[in-house]
Amino acid sequence: MKLVFEKSVPSRKAFRMGPRDVPSSVSIDESLLRKKPADLPELSELDVVRHFTELSRRNFGVDTNFYPLGSCTMKYNPKVNERIASYPGFAHLHPLLPQLRMGGMLTQGALRVLYEMDRFLCEIAGMDGFTMQPMAGAHGELTGLMIMAAYHRSKGTQKKYILAPDSAHGTNPSSAAIAGYEVISVPTGNRGILEPEEVRRHLNPEVAGLMLTCPNTLGLFNPHIAEICELIHGVDGLAYYDGANLNAIVGQARPGDFGFDIIHINLHKTFSTPHGGGGPGAGPVGVRADLVDFLPVSVVVKRDDGTYALEYDRPHSIGYVAPFYGNFGIILRAYVYILMLGKEGLKRVSQNAVLNANYLKEKLKDHYDLAFDGVCKHECVFSPTQAMLDNDVHALNIAKSLIDRGFHPPTIYFPSIVREAIMIEPTETESKETLDRFIAAMIEIAELALSDPQQIRDAPVTTPVSRPNETIAARVLDIASIA
Repeated sequence: MKLVFEKSVPSRKAFRMGPRDVPSSVSIDESLLRKKPADLPELSELDVVRHFTELSRRNFGVDTNFYPLGSCTMKYNPKVNERIASYPGFAHLHPLLPQLRMGGMLTQGALRVLYEMDRFLCEIAGMDGFTMQPMAGAHGELTGLMIMAAYHRSKGTQKKYILAPDSAHGTNPSSAAIAGYEVISVPTGNRGILEPEEVRRHLNPEVAGLMLTCPNTLGLFNPHIAEICELIHGVDGLAYYDGANLNAIVGQARPGDFGFDIIHINLHKTFSTPHGGGGPGAGPVGVRADLVDFLPVSVVVKRDDGTYALEYDRPHSIGYVAPFYGNFGIILRAYVYILMLGKEGLKRVSQNAVLNANYLKEKLKDHYDLAFDGVCKHECVFSPTQAMLDNDVHALNIAKSLIDRGFHPPTIYFPSIVREAIMIEPTETESKETLDRFIAAMIEIAELALSDPQQIRDAPVTTPVSRPNETIAARVLDIASIA
């Protein structure tokens, strides 16, 4: 496919400018004027439409193919969510419209959505208060850690460390460092989970808290989670729940009931809002009762007369963490999803997600090395067998081969504690027929890795670009030199 500049023909136009509405007498500083016309492609309207339509056919997403990214929950986004989020009363609402004065009724629907979403998430997570402001999961982590720091400051205690397992999402230690803490990495035990004895060994009075994902990035639920939270509370620390994997337990169990004090929820992972491409995102943060006063302002409250308003008088609040009230359109999509499913529907989400993951695990464990056997939750982690590695077939090659077979690659080389990790999360939205096609593709790749490894090492062969340099863009920031 040619670039749009390669299709350019001199003097061909798709758009004709109207008469200038700026008087010719207006003077513009010569230094601001171009010395020559902008180097733009010259195409007809038909050429432009066909070019971008052809580009769109090369897109890959959950609406086109199976997208089994482990620990990312790339699941289908119901179109009803999009339709309601596009209603003019929501989409065209300006955040500076008054709350209760003249025109205030225009904002009451949006404020009600925010208020009720707070209540929904409190019930789902077992918390006492939420803020919808954080604009991504990592932003939620930072917000939660700022709340943690404010809590310790209010007690006059000096806390220095955050504990995080070595299997944690990379944003956990990053967020902790940005919040001013030093991170202590706690090793995962030989069962693939964080063991209470190991947590106890790393505790000291300066530990501010623990950041933990449960089930973890290996897809394993920790049966000692309540005991671990008690250990953290024993040094006056707070237990932080990374909600990235909430999709595995939503409707079945509540992190607050385990003993967690703070939680962030990735709405794009559990509640079907758009995911990827740099945004938009939303990472609401919930807290237990004695931390509610530290939540960011503003807070949506329901007045005695049944109306809703934003409250700013919160002297212990950590302040603003986002403009206005975060990505309202994303929160609205999740709100619709929760209403559509209801309590029983949310239970089926986690049941089907766990069922699908275990189905894949059982079908593939004879063809790949399984990191940890036994019942998993929402995802499972494999590695290439030693025979594959002996043939110079690695996780990257397997991922590239899936592209030729119409599947997005799963997450690879994470978690780093697993050699050549291939982390697969099917989610609850995929059918058995889709999973069977994926299983067949994975088995075919495993067999070719032994009988014709070069074919796997050459993949993909069906894409416009086969093997780009995947690190040069980060290492060489001079675009001209890359070209």
